Amino acid sequence: MSSLRNAIPRRAHKERAQPESRKKFGLLEKHKDYVLRAKNFHKKEETLKKLREKASFRNPDEFYFKMVHTKIVDGIHRPRSEANKYTAEELLVMETQDIGYVLQKLQSEKKKVERLSSALHVLDEKPLNKHIYFAEDREEAKEIKARAADQDKRLPRFKCIPDNIKRKTEVSYKELNERKERVRKLEKLYSEMALKKELQKPGRVRKLKEEEMTSPTDKPVYKWRTERKR
Repeated sequence: MSSLRNAIPRRAHKERAQPESRKKFGLLEKHKDYVLRAKNFHKKEETLKKLREKASFRNPDEFYFKMVHTKIVDGIHRPRSEANKYTAEELLVMETQDIGYVLQKLQSEKKKVERLSSALHVLDEKPLNKHIYFAEDREEAKEIKARAADQDKRLPRFKCIPDNIKRKTEVSYKELNERKERVRKLEKLYSEMALKKELQKPGRVRKLKEEEMTSPTDKPVYKWRTERKR
């Protein structure tokens, strides 16, 4: 019987559309849309109710530090600017601590570079050491060349080294180059921070012009005026 019931054609029920006179208000609101709108409305209503309760029970003599560090601009609490939060002495101490940290990292990287350089051996086709021989005549020169060629054949060749050792050596040299680059950047950063720290110290200082320098450089050069010590 259920199969016969499904075989009978049924009328397709369509959703009611917005009346022609209310087309300007958009689509007709369905029940599910009303439920969402009602939940949102009641949620806001509960929030406003709780805020009103807090405001009614609030102590008028209550104090909190946000009152001191904020100001009202157009009815909105805005925090005050903290540009001059620290004094010149406090800034100088913080700069000194930063310089100390950079110097510590620089020394650590230099030690690692030295350790890697001493551990690595240059494996190349030609030996690094060069010897100069002096011959009296052509025969002696030929003999020296033959002896040098024979000695060169006895040296270990880079091609004879296994592939896994070659890869490890290449990785080590890559790490060495990266650490050298890091040392160079840290040295540059340390010099800039040291100069900035010196410029913060009391004393009359001026930047030298290009024509005043004996050896012009791209970096700025400063000169401190001599002051009489008491």
